[in-house]
Amino acid sequence: MTVMSVLTVPRLLVPQRLADPGPDPVPGDGEGATGSGTRGITVTARPAPGPEVWLVETTEYRDHAHRRAPATLDAQELTRAAEFVRDRDRDSYVCAHVALRRLLGAYLGLSPREVTVERAPCAHCDEPHGRPVLPGGTLHFSLSHGAGLSLLAFATAPVGVDVEELVPTATIAETASVLHPREAAELALLPAADRPLAFTRVWTRKEAYLKGLGVGLSADPAADYVGSGPLPAAVPGWSLLDVSVPEGHHAAVALRTP
Repeated sequence: MTVMSVLTVPRLLVPQRLADPGPDPVPGDGEGATGSGTRGITVTARPAPGPEVWLVETTEYRDHAHRRAPATLDAQELTRAAEFVRDRDRDSYVCAHVALRRLLGAYLGLSPREVTVERAPCAHCDEPHGRPVLPGGTLHFSLSHGAGLSLLAFATAPVGVDVEELVPTATIAETASVLHPREAAELALLPAADRPLAFTRVWTRKEAYLKGLGVGLSADPAADYVGSGPLPAAVPGWSLLDVSVPEGHHAAVALRTP
């Protein structure tokens, strides 16, 4: 599978799909020489100017991810995976993080287990528990997983990605107050049947943007307007794009621009 720049459609970004590469060709794949564990992935040395986004479907990738997890994830990730009570949550986490390490390894020319992921300083207290980053900062990435899907974004500038199931109408009524006033007003004018998609558009765009900033939901979601319509609103210094994902979900990616 070959990575290409996916910033080619101005309205909707189409991600690459990360597939199960099949049985390991040799024992120890994922732990050995540089590049092992990345079979079936061909990437550019660095992503193109636009974000490169990959889609992982849990049901298709689960067997490979669990088979490779012991040789791919670090001790902290394995401990975290074991803490999930529900199988579907564990499967989602393991798929997302095995995929992340495989892709980072392919971009960096390393085996997945050799990839070092650090924590950036917190945007609020400067302690080292901010967003995950790579040493040197030449490659940026973002990860979102849940509800049977994972999205991973890679870029040469700060990037954020989010994917969500369509939000139920009852939840919208409970959470609309956290939106920007213009977004809340737009939702209120829509027929009830149209609100789940519109709200989920807002939420994925907003969360992708806040993840790109490195603050996540510790920031006030109501502070910035991203829009609920078919096209994201313009946000100074950032490019927002919706991402094509399976029916019943919505996704967005945010990339810092020069």
